[in-house]
Amino acid sequence: MKLHLFGASGTGVSTLGAALAEALGIPYLDSDTYFWEATDPPFTVRRAADARDARLAADLARHPHWILGGSLLGWGGDWRGAFDGAVFLWLPTALRLQRLRRRELLRYGSVIETDPVRCARHEAFMAWAAGYDDGSAGGHRTLANHEGWLRELRCPVLELRQDWSVDERVAAVLGVIR
Repeated sequence: MKLHLFGASGTGVSTLGAALAEALGIPYLDSDTYFWEATDPPFTVRRAADARDARLAADLARHPHWILGGSLLGWGGDWRGAFDGAVFLWLPTALRLQRLRRRELLRYGSVIETDPVRCARHEAFMAWAAGYDDGSAGGHRTLANHEGWLRELRCPVLELRQDWSVDERVAAVLGVIR
């Protein structure tokens, strides 16, 4: 099983990926690990595209079964044919932003509110995340582009467009792939 999970930031891709990996006993790989260099603070330096794609391809080749979470839009290579199945997650913008604010505070603490540089970075991230549905934030990761990706994938796709619990989402995915 080679499963691709994707959706807007804050929809629960990583949470679902980890839960499915545990339920299926296979590795979960997150595209952010490949897209971003390891920095402190994280998510500030993009990895070169050729190095990113090579690292991802090498890690996927090490495992006969895996779950890959995150968007691959704009990446090199033809990833559309690499999956046995895909799961697309969507939630309303207000709910996603609420989840993201909570996650960012838990992840970074009050520094994102007190340090001017970190605050500006946090606000830019939130503005980018808010623009997913209408495409106003620019970039590849938009609802329209993800829906285009859905049509281009060469595997069965499950769309989860409701606010289900992690257990409900896991059950829905397992019900389709088993």
